[in-house]
Amino acid sequence: MFAETETTPAVKPVSFHHVSRLNTITSAAGGTVCFECRLRTACFWKGLFGSAVGEFGPLVLSHRRLKLGQAMYRSGEAFQAIYLVRSGFIKTVVLLEDGREQVTGLYMPGETLGMDGIASGSHASDAIALEDSDICVVPYDRLETLSREASAVQRQLHRLFSHEIVREQRMMLLLGSMRAEERVAAFLLNLSERLTALGFSASEFVLRMTREEIGSLLGMKLETVSRIFSRFAKDALIEIEGRHVRIVNSNGLRRTIGH
Repeated sequence: MFAETETTPAVKPVSFHHVSRLNTITSAAGGTVCFECRLRTACFWKGLFGSAVGEFGPLVLSHRRLKLGQAMYRSGEAFQAIYLVRSGFIKTVVLLEDGREQVTGLYMPGETLGMDGIASGSHASDAIALEDSDICVVPYDRLETLSREASAVQRQLHRLFSHEIVREQRMMLLLGSMRAEERVAAFLLNLSERLTALGFSASEFVLRMTREEIGSLLGMKLETVSRIFSRFAKDALIEIEGRHVRIVNSNGLRRTIGH
């Protein structure tokens, strides 16, 4: 925690609510014309070109608006679609045998979730809104059919699968070989990089997850996360008040994880 002084400007939280007012138009079928969307350079659309752009857009048949705490899908539900986050933040969680919830992922605008159900035909996790969110729904059977007909869409689908594999590998590395301080530093830097890719501030943001949820994601206790945040603030690496975070020394955070 830090006290604001005349020399320490107040942290200004980054708002993502304006992302929901995207410049989009809706087709008669209810789908979104993706090339009019401001997130087209960040989501599945990225890299598509030519006729594939027009073919992919109508696949987004609907949008689901979620309230804080509402589920996009639940573990065990039939897999029918993949979901593109248009605005808001989503966490994925699994229920452990002892009844505790394990956070497995954090998804922000432009990112894709729901692929955990492809192999078995049912979702392996719950997807819960961390704030009011808008989600594009892409029926997987239609996407799979289009990917066989349009090579550009097939490449994008393969890229999506590859990205998910890399994400899982990074999480295994994070949990398997990093000390607690390294995990928290890597988490903050990763958030910074992802927000920068969306055109937002790399140094100031609002944590959408509680410290307990961050600890669950990183494999540590709430008390440990809070202690490390306080240590980073004391070492002038970050400034933090509640969920508002400012990265003061990104190079210092990188040195914490040896980068």
